[in-house]
Amino acid sequence: MRRPYAPWRRSAARLVGLAGAATLALFALPGAVLGHQLVGLFESPIPLPVYLAGAAAAVGLSFAIVFVRDVRPFGQGDPRPRAVPGWLRAGLRLLGVVAVAWIVAQGIVGGASDGDVGVLFLWIYGWVGVALVSALVGPVWAWLDPFTTVFDAGAWVLRRLGIGGWAPAPYPAWLGRAPAAAGYAVFVWLELIVTGGGGGRILVGAFLAYFAITLVGMAQFGRDAWRARAEVFSVWFGLLGRIAPVALIGPPEVGVVRRRSFGAGLLEPGWARADVALASLGVAGVLYDGLSQTQLWYDTVGLAGLSGGTLTLAVFLAVAVLLALGVARLVGGSGGQALGIAAVGAGLVPIATGYIAGHYLTFLLIDGQRILIALGDPFLQGWNLGGLAFFTPNSSWFPPGLVWALQLAAVVGGHMLGAVAGHAAAAQDLDGRTAGALRALRLRQLPLAVFMVALTATTLWSLGQSIVTVKPGG
Repeated sequence: MRRPYAPWRRSAARLVGLAGAATLALFALPGAVLGHQLVGLFESPIPLPVYLAGAAAAVGLSFAIVFVRDVRPFGQGDPRPRAVPGWLRAGLRLLGVVAVAWIVAQGIVGGASDGDVGVLFLWIYGWVGVALVSALVGPVWAWLDPFTTVFDAGAWVLRRLGIGGWAPAPYPAWLGRAPAAAGYAVFVWLELIVTGGGGGRILVGAFLAYFAITLVGMAQFGRDAWRARAEVFSVWFGLLGRIAPVALIGPPEVGVVRRRSFGAGLLEPGWARADVALASLGVAGVLYDGLSQTQLWYDTVGLAGLSGGTLTLAVFLAVAVLLALGVARLVGGSGGQALGIAAVGAGLVPIATGYIAGHYLTFLLIDGQRILIALGDPFLQGWNLGGLAFFTPNSSWFPPGLVWALQLAAVVGGHMLGAVAGHAAAAQDLDGRTAGALRALRLRQLPLAVFMVALTATTLWSLGQSIVTVKPGG
């Protein structure tokens, strides 16, 4: 007797068809010469469609391998608690406060320079540098966090003055980490649309407004509750930190960590819909940044300016979140929504990390050198301390071919880790069950596999727009 065609299979088939058509369309497009995070042009002997197909195939094969062999490579690590040196924690806290004070000082004094520390500390060192360290090393933001440091200092002053003693209100449980996801979307809009990755008083004003909101939120709902659920940077860097081999034990003030296998945190419990939304926003924000700089985007979308950019970004991010939550629903199937949420979340976080490294590594390593300009003219007054104000960032040590290779490795590697982690998260409750249950899980994960392959091809196509392919005999 023929089995009925389940609704989730029909949806999966549609998703496979749409993603496949989009990928083939991208393969057919020529590569426009637009510089996107490449220091110069790299002449590759491999045609762009071939390199895209190879990268997508690598991600697809990684899914095939984990499906066939049920690969779950994450070990337990070393759970013994280890203390973080006090001098290191104190130094990081001081660095966070100095960065904030410097940003505010420049904002008050005014002026324009390549040494704008708002750009350096927020977009370059923070949005990119701290994100990568959080994912690849450990919870550095736990002590860099200037919001907690300033809040604690203010609370201490109030206690000395005999003021305070009020009990914080309970944080609304139904909100979860949704405020952090919404705040992340606002920061993406601020970076890509409002400031264009620049700084000035608009960036400083927005940062101070967010600082005030954070302090008020901590006072109203409690420091720990607010930073764990609503403070954008703490939640985002904590989400990326699920990959890292070092994890916190307890609150940051205790200063205790543990070692674990790389990526094992992706399988730890606690995933929520807001986490999947946040991870999809992390992926979509970088992807939008790449696609919006291509000739195809200008030719087909054509919306520019604050209103046009806001509209296209809002639609792009909304579609990304809905698609991710839809895939989670398909993957969960009869196993429940929580199973799909964990699988998609564990799959998307490594992808977001790979995208950050692939798109912005040169931004960090080359534009990050502008800290020397800031040291030469710290308050944008036309000073030239130590002759540093006219320093020019040097990129000659970073050949374009190496940049291209690192981009490819970061994007494909993130997708492959996501494939393994997504499968392992989805298969956690199948131990001891029948082979039929495992086969059903593999079928439910097909939408996730197609989703990741399509993302791989799309983001590498956007990066590949600055790759000049060499024609035979050319």
